[in-house]
Amino acid sequence: MAIKDKIKEIIIQELDLADLHPQDIQDDDLLFGDKFGLDSIDAVELVFQVKANFGVEIRNMKEGRPALQSVNALAAFIEKRLAA
Repeated sequence: MAIKDKIKEIIIQELDLADLHPQDIQDDDLLFGDKFGLDSIDAVELVFQVKANFGVEIRNMKEGRPALQSVNALAAFIEKRLAA
C-alpha cells in the first residue's frame, strides 16, 4: 500500500472519521481545522500511529507542525525519514 493511502486509512480508522472514505481526503487538504474537525488530541494520536505504522518518530512540534499539515506533507516527511 502506498504511503499516502496508508495515511488516509490511518486518519479514517484511528481518528474515528468513519463517515469518510479515502477518496474524500485530498492529498493537499489541511488535516487540522474545520474540514475534518481534528484537534490536538488527534495530532497526538496521529504522531503515535506514524511511529507504529511506519517506524518514524515525530520528535517535537517544530518538526511535527509542518509534517502534519496535509497527507502530502506527512508522506514527504515519512519518506525522507525512511530514506535516511
